[in-house]
Amino acid sequence: MPRKPPVIHATRLVDASRFLRVEQVDLEFSNGERRTYERLKGSGLGAVIIVPVRDAETVLLVREYGVGVNRYELGLPKGRLDHDETIEQGADRELKEEVGYGARELRVIGRLSLSPAYMTHETYVVLAQDLYPERLPGDEPEELEVVPWKFAELHKLLGREDVTEGRSIAALFMAREYLAGRFRPA
Repeated sequence: MPRKPPVIHATRLVDASRFLRVEQVDLEFSNGERRTYERLKGSGLGAVIIVPVRDAETVLLVREYGVGVNRYELGLPKGRLDHDETIEQGADRELKEEVGYGARELRVIGRLSLSPAYMTHETYVVLAQDLYPERLPGDEPEELEVVPWKFAELHKLLGREDVTEGRSIAALFMAREYLAGRFRPA
């Protein structure tokens, strides 16, 4: 069910952020060419994106507001890792907060970068199987809608206007190929 996006009351530029900072990097390439690049340096330990597999044919997606694009997006649950938390623990926590399920089996199947040309941030892709109901309070301002989707219908997500988040698209196809035995992490 479509929701009306939140009302934006103001926007402003900030010099400092609790999440990101800009770092200049002076480089010299093997041919002697020198350049200064700028990159966004994340704070924290990284992030996880979870592929919650309800059964052999079904993955659970969430519909969540994305302020960057000012609309609701359909994608996978994801979040930042907390201090003193393993990748698997962070994935299980985010799954419980955003989807209302825990997982008895969690497996890291890869890593994704957002934009390696100017960001240091990486996200771990975690396959979550053998789900069971359990909810933890999260930090989302509203409850997320959980949407079951068939793996056989992943191609239909590509044409949807509310599915544009590249990490979700990549992680879904990585998981599908992993489950089919065609992909194994290095």
